[in-house]
Amino acid sequence: MAGVLLLAYCIAGYWACGVTIYANKIRIGTWNDLFLNRLIVGIILGWILIPVALIKSFLGS
Repeated sequence: MAGVLLLAYCIAGYWACGVTIYANKIRIGTWNDLFLNRLIVGIILGWILIPVALIKSFLGS
C-alpha cells in the first residue's frame, strides 16, 4: 500500500511541477536530464506544488 501511495505522489508531483514551475517554458536538454530534473523537483516540492497546481487547474488560469 505504501508503494502505491509513493508512486501516486511521484506522479502527482511530476504533473504539478509541469503545471506550475515549467508552465509555458521551453527547455532544451537530454531526455534524461529534463525528466529527472522535473521528477526530482516534483518529489521534493510536491507537498506545495500539488495543491497549487490543483487550484490553478480548477480556476482555469
